[in-house]
Order: sequence, then C-alpha cells, then structure tokens
Amino acid sequence: MAVSVRDVAVAASVSVGTVSNVLNNPARVSPDMVARVQQAIADLGFVRNDAARQLRAGRSRSIGLVVLDIGNPFFAEVARGAEARAAESGMTVLLSTSDEKPEREAAHLDLFREQRVNGVLVTPAGDDLTRLDTLRAAGVPVVLVDREVDDAAFASVSVDDVEGGYLAVAHLLARGRRRIAFVRGPASIRQVADRLEGARRAVAEVPGATLEEVPVPALSVLHGRSAGEHLRERTGADRVDAVFAANDLLAVGVLQAFSVLGRVRVPGEVALIGYDDIDFAAATVVPLSSIRQPAHEIGYRAVDLLLRGLDDPAGTYDRQVRFRPELVARDSTIG
Repeated sequence: MAVSVRDVAVAASVSVGTVSNVLNNPARVSPDMVARVQQAIADLGFVRNDAARQLRAGRSRSIGLVVLDIGNPFFAEVARGAEARAAESGMTVLLSTSDEKPEREAAHLDLFREQRVNGVLVTPAGDDLTRLDTLRAAGVPVVLVDREVDDAAFASVSVDDVEGGYLAVAHLLARGRRRIAFVRGPASIRQVADRLEGARRAVAEVPGATLEEVPVPALSVLHGRSAGEHLRERTGADRVDAVFAANDLLAVGVLQAFSVLGRVRVPGEVALIGYDDIDFAAATVVPLSSIRQPAHEIGYRAVDLLLRGLDDPAGTYDRQVRFRPELVARDSTIG
C-alpha cells in the first residue's frame, strides 16, 4: 500500500501541514523539522503524488513541446536547449513530434491541455493556428518555435529563413553555378516557403540563372535520396550544376544518391548546400556546406519567453526573438 503524507506526519511526529511545507516550501520550516520529515520520508520510502498536487494547483510543472520531426538532429538540439532552460526553473519538457502532420500536432496539443501543462512550445506543421488560439484563450501560454507569424499576440523564437535561403543560393551563384535545383519538402511548412522565397530573390539578381523546384513529401534522408536519384539520371543541358536542399537531412540523401558508383562528383559537377548545420553535416563523405541556425539557443529562449509570459501575462517585454542565419561553407560547394 502506498505511503501517504499522513503516514510521514505520524512517523515524524508533526502535522500534515508541516510535511506539506517541507515538500513545497521548506524555507518556512526550521532546519531541525526539515531533517525529521526528510528522515521519515526516507525510512518509509514515501513518493509524493505529483499528479494530485498538480490537480490541486491547476497546473503541472511540465512544458509541452511539439516539433516537426524528432528524428531531425536540429529539433533534437532545440529540445536540449528547451530542457536546459526548463531545468533551471525546476520544470520538465514533454516532447512530442507531429511528423509534419497537422492532425498529429492537434492531438498532441489536446493532450497537453488535458495534462494542464504550464505552457506549450510548438513548431506548427501548417498555417492554421486555430487550436493555438484556443489554447491561449484557455489561459495556456504558447510560444512558436522556429516560426514567426504576423499575429503579434503570439510569442515566437525564429530565424530569418528568407535571408537563409538567399544566403544559400547567393553562395552557389558566387561559385559560378547557374542551374540550381531547390529540393524542398511540403509547401505547407512555412520555413520551406520562406527559404524558397529567399532563393528566388538571389536568382533574380543574376541574369541567366535559373531555379527549379524539386518537391518531396517530407524533409528526410530517404526523400532526399529519391530526389538525388532523379537529378542524377539527367544528362547534358538537363543536368543542374547546383542543389540547395531545404534541410541537411535532404542534403545528405542527395549526396548519397550522387555518390553511388561515383556517378556525380560533388562539388566538381554539382555543388550542394543544405540548411540547419546539424552536427554530422561536417562529417559526411563530402563535408556539407549549410546554413546554420542556433538550435540550442532557439529552444532555450523559447522556454525563457514562456516563463516570462507566466510572470508577466500583459506581455511588457519583447515577445518576438529573431536570429539571423549564418553561411557555413565546406567542401560540398568549395572543395
């Protein structure tokens, strides 16, 4: 049978209220009393019922985080940053993935609301933010991660992806490339659309340069390899001389396809650049050029914004944090 707070109180010869203060507000209790209660807890093997405490308080000490793809090292690093900041405030992060599907995102958001989380961090899988509006109306703070929207009511931590797309393609153009393919994921993902906009701006500045879109269903290595196989089979004037992939996972897949039997030399025949600068971008068979985002800092600042929102619901602070991307040139474009 589970040991109760009352059992601890009897063993320590104190009131139930004193045990509660030791658990929740130890500064209110004398050091000797704290020691007596802690010894009774250890002797009895008491484990607090945090779920019941949360129910009484109306909030848990958890923060919900929904990302597009936890298999993407970029989002794994975002989660680490979020956990680091949450831990500083004695909170935990509940991590889930939408797999780039709005319906899965909605299910996770509903579950987090049922669990009475202190707030939600989310990278939206689409442009419909109705559920997020509902959460905010219910008093659940929401911070957008790696995404910015026009609605200033939403707190957000983002990167200028238009500038990032521009930097990637301007770099390819500066290397003398003119026939560029953009391997992209679903157009419903705002980050992809913004990177495409930046790429188009760069191409528009160079006469004779072209940009071809190569759509794929998801931002994964598998789909990048499929796109690479398609591009690899082209010959002559139909072959592109550069590829900009919407993220590093796609770029790794393209590189794998190009490297099969050594049929396409990177960067000799086709230059290749990705986006995110995940850890193993520098460790591929041909180190990948990429556009760097500060993943850990994005997660850290997102939780920081959420906590500030809890302390200051009126929002008398900068609710939108925007980082600038950085070009990291490696062998896949300059080798």
